[in-house]
Amino acid sequence: MSSGQKTMTLFVTVILGLIFVILGLSARWPLWAWPTTAAILLVIAAVTHNVLSRGAHDPTLVPVAEPAPELFVDEHPERRVTRVALPSAAPDYDFLFSATVSWTESEAPPDAPTIDAGGLAVNAVLQRARALTEQQQPTHSAYVQHQLDGALGTMRADSSNRVHAMAQDVSLTLTDLDRERLSKLSNVRKDEDVWEHERNYERSKRAYLGDDVLKDAGSAVVWWLSRNDQEVEATVDRIGLLARLSAAANNDTVAPPFEHLVSPYALAHGPDDSGEQRSNSCQPDISMPYIDDEEGAPSDTTSLDAFLAWLGFASDDPEVDIFAERLLNLVRIHGKDDIVDALRRRLSHDETDGTDEGTSAPADSPL
Repeated sequence: MSSGQKTMTLFVTVILGLIFVILGLSARWPLWAWPTTAAILLVIAAVTHNVLSRGAHDPTLVPVAEPAPELFVDEHPERRVTRVALPSAAPDYDFLFSATVSWTESEAPPDAPTIDAGGLAVNAVLQRARALTEQQQPTHSAYVQHQLDGALGTMRADSSNRVHAMAQDVSLTLTDLDRERLSKLSNVRKDEDVWEHERNYERSKRAYLGDDVLKDAGSAVVWWLSRNDQEVEATVDRIGLLARLSAAANNDTVAPPFEHLVSPYALAHGPDDSGEQRSNSCQPDISMPYIDDEEGAPSDTTSLDAFLAWLGFASDDPEVDIFAERLLNLVRIHGKDDIVDALRRRLSHDETDGTDEGTSAPADSPL
């Protein structure tokens, strides 16, 4: 009898004894019932012991040891491929593909030729990878690698149906030079986009100013007033300037309604005057209000009066003589001796052909 059987017999006996005691006390059994109960308890203990002993020697109840679970062993053969060039969507930029290819052979017909299962498996995996990579941009190599992990992670039959192949540990990279080139091209494209937007913005702004704001003097005045609606008087003072600006923007002269708001000097030097004539001419323009023609006769006295008035001189202002002397000295300093007499006749109050050069201010006197 084993210790386990003894323990079970004792346990059953104690439990039944406790139950009988509780029942006897609750029902107030007579004294003669207690010895009877103890005898019944002993009989039950003997029967329990007999049953347990007989079960221990019954061969049909011997426990059968369960077989230990077999460990899963992947017996698929494998082959490692490294840095195989696969095309991308961009010409001359190839992905470098690396992976571990595993395969299983399919049941072959009796007359089937002998095969290199590893070669067929590698070729099948590369074809599946190529179909995916040739549609992707080389700049997305990390994303394409994850796509290949999913696409090649399933056993699939090759074109000959002789092997089923899959790939693990997939790696997809680019060469360092290609990665550097792609980075430079990306930066250039971004700069070009910014430059193109800036050009379009400049064109739009020029079109807005030329075709809308400065198409005429009135539009220029309205545009200025809309931006300075609290400065009406200042806008009125700028009408002449805006008229000149509009005329210059359209390569035209100031419109007649606005000529009286523009200075005579600005009208004389309109947009039709070439800059080369103003800067490089050796002889003065005889149409200027203060220059004589070749015979020395006054060409336009009213223009001369307007010019002096523009400078702030009255017709009887004694400062005109000082101004005349300084202007003559300035002409001599610049080597324009051939027009000194003409200027003297224009700016002198007396109508003589000239004055004695001895009475004029020295050439090097201050202006």
